[in-house]
Amino acid sequence: MLDLLRSAGPAGLGRAELAARTGLTPQAVSKITARLGADGLIAEAGRAASTGGKPRTLLRLVPQARHAVGVHVDRDELRAVRVDLAGRVVGECRGPLDFGAGPEAVVEAVVRAVARVADPVGLPLLGVGVVAPGPLDHRAGTMGRVTGFPSWKGFPLRGVLQGRLGLPVLLDKDTNAGAAAAAGAWLRATWPDAEGDAGLVADAAGGLPDAYGYAGGGPRTCVYLHVGTGLGAGLWLGGGVYRGARSAAGEFGHQVLLMDGPPCRCGARGCVEVLCLGAVARGDLPEAARILGEAAANLVALLDVDRVLLGGRVVEAAPDVFVAGVGAILAARALDPARPVVALAGAGVAEGAAELALGPVFGRAE
Repeated sequence: MLDLLRSAGPAGLGRAELAARTGLTPQAVSKITARLGADGLIAEAGRAASTGGKPRTLLRLVPQARHAVGVHVDRDELRAVRVDLAGRVVGECRGPLDFGAGPEAVVEAVVRAVARVADPVGLPLLGVGVVAPGPLDHRAGTMGRVTGFPSWKGFPLRGVLQGRLGLPVLLDKDTNAGAAAAAGAWLRATWPDAEGDAGLVADAAGGLPDAYGYAGGGPRTCVYLHVGTGLGAGLWLGGGVYRGARSAAGEFGHQVLLMDGPPCRCGARGCVEVLCLGAVARGDLPEAARILGEAAANLVALLDVDRVLLGGRVVEAAPDVFVAGVGAILAARALDPARPVVALAGAGVAEGAAELALGPVFGRAE
């Protein structure tokens, strides 16, 4: 029910609509909405236009009633955001981080960041989403052998942080958070920001413009490609993040494009990561975009997705180069005229971490 009200935006929904969409009886809806109202999570949004009878009372989500925190632990930087129930950022901090300093140092940095972005008046935090480079075990909450940082293997990051923070903590890969952020962008567009202006402008069909990867409303099947200190993919399939049987899905950066190519830090040779980031280091961004596009085309051919969304600091520094470069390769290799749209993700990884932390509130078990 909360998820339906979130999707409806400030206009809200009536109790009859909630009953019809959930399959609950009107009596059950009345009891549940009364409880949610008592908890401050929903409020009246006015009355619908009369169709001959008594005007219906509309209900809406109260975004500011609860907050969650998302933390992006990168190899050289930490960024934390506090978001409301609509996913809007209401607090933020960032700073340098040495991932190679080891788990204990990173745990201290995360704890400090959460304290910095927490609401000064004590608004309850629902939880904290923490995302980091993979591989890692999302279900167990433990880190894997992150490429270049073997000391992290087996560290129970989720459990340690839960003990320190006293809050529910979700641990996931940064690329999965990027996929969640991209898929959730259309929801945030329906809610005005703190100044009352919509962050993104919906199209006539009620969805985000196609430049954001959506048209007609709602997330579609997509892949999120992240190019930063590493290179990986997040998969949004079947209405949610796809992680695979062992939380290992999305290791996109270590597909081999060039047999006997330059050695990659993963131990293989000719991986897309070493080729793409090597071109970035040389200052050849068009070549980096071409390499990324070739790898993306392999992924599109395998999964038949209709959106390829790009993010990460390298992309953000030259968005036009990467969108055009990846798009050109996908167009050249497309086997179907209805080729995927290539667009910027429109939201950051830390926002996606917070979106994952909000999932249980809206009935999405992550």
